[in-house]
Amino acid sequence: MCSSLAAYNHRSSPMKRFVLAFCAALMLTGLALVAPEPSQAGEDKPGLFITLTTDDTWAAGKAIMFAHQRALKSGYDTAIWLNVRAVYLADKKRPSHIHGLMAGQGATIQDMLSAFIADGGTVLMCGACSKAAGLTQADYIDGVTMGSWPVVESWLFRDNMRTLAW
Repeated sequence: MCSSLAAYNHRSSPMKRFVLAFCAALMLTGLALVAPEPSQAGEDKPGLFITLTTDDTWAAGKAIMFAHQRALKSGYDTAIWLNVRAVYLADKKRPSHIHGLMAGQGATIQDMLSAFIADGGTVLMCGACSKAAGLTQADYIDGVTMGSWPVVESWLFRDNMRTLAW
């Protein structure tokens, strides 16, 4: 009945005008029910999940710089997952240096991770890899999140998430 609304004109009978008004009200109600609320519309922020597996400070420095300067500062919800040997990068007792063009900044890998966290980035630590390396939450710089499967899964499988391995 509503599909033939275009056939009705202003000279229609009162019953036809009622049907037209009723169908229009139904369509508007239906649109209101499926339209996202303003708070839901902003939750579609793009994300980047970087998995970092090496403790090589040259590669790690590039990965952290990319995550921080390119992704996070461009509006991506960004996480770096430190796993395998990368768990050593956030150990506050382990000295580190940065190679290449970034060496002039004088920052350590821990400094870079801390700055990334301070700007809203997330650093996830593999719990199993930490245990294998003999490290605990107390060994890591402030702000590191231990990454249980539910935590990692909540990042990895969310809508609009991209992954990058380093």
